[in-house]
Amino acid sequence: MSVAVKICGLRTPEAVDAAVQHGASHVGFVFYPPSPRNLSPTEAGALIARLPEGVTPVALTVDADDAALAAILAEAPVKILQAHGKESPARVAELRQRFNLPVMKAVGIAGAGDVATAHDYESVADLLLLDAKPPRKGLPGGNGLAFDWGLIADERWSRPWFLAGGLTPDNVAEAIRISGASAVDVSSGVESAPGVKTVDLIAAFLAAARSV
Repeated sequence: MSVAVKICGLRTPEAVDAAVQHGASHVGFVFYPPSPRNLSPTEAGALIARLPEGVTPVALTVDADDAALAAILAEAPVKILQAHGKESPARVAELRQRFNLPVMKAVGIAGAGDVATAHDYESVADLLLLDAKPPRKGLPGGNGLAFDWGLIADERWSRPWFLAGGLTPDNVAEAIRISGASAVDVSSGVESAPGVKTVDLIAAFLAAARSV
């Protein structure tokens, strides 16, 4: 597959197996209690044990402190920490050093200023995730919202990056073409209800991403 795909917010063996079977490069587990996709480190560890070599498990956290992150890593051997809150560049650099893992920093995009903010993380994050800016009172991600992909169409990045936000099997190919993304991330776009992944939608999303 030329486009890398991360299926995020997985909670069941069936969803994990579908992501693997249909070619996901990354799978994400959410450690954020307000989210309908939240799960415990122990639950995530059991799902990670199902993964073959070559599929990368990612821990999505939101402004987590060191103790919370250590508790996650004790049970769930993820290979990337996804910082999906308001973590500063300094905090991202600290996470990399303290936990000796690559860090993916999510940045909400709604306008050109947000694109500039994303660039501020290039020197400290290993990967970027360009997501739709969340509503003020909503969850920080997984809201099914898209942003104007044209905002990043001509950008050049020094770090690998994922496109996220409102992606579905129906629009992911267009999103890749417009944004120039070589990696995409989906959560709500492969669900039948918040937190409920659908095997058929996972398969359809991965097929659509491969079609570009």
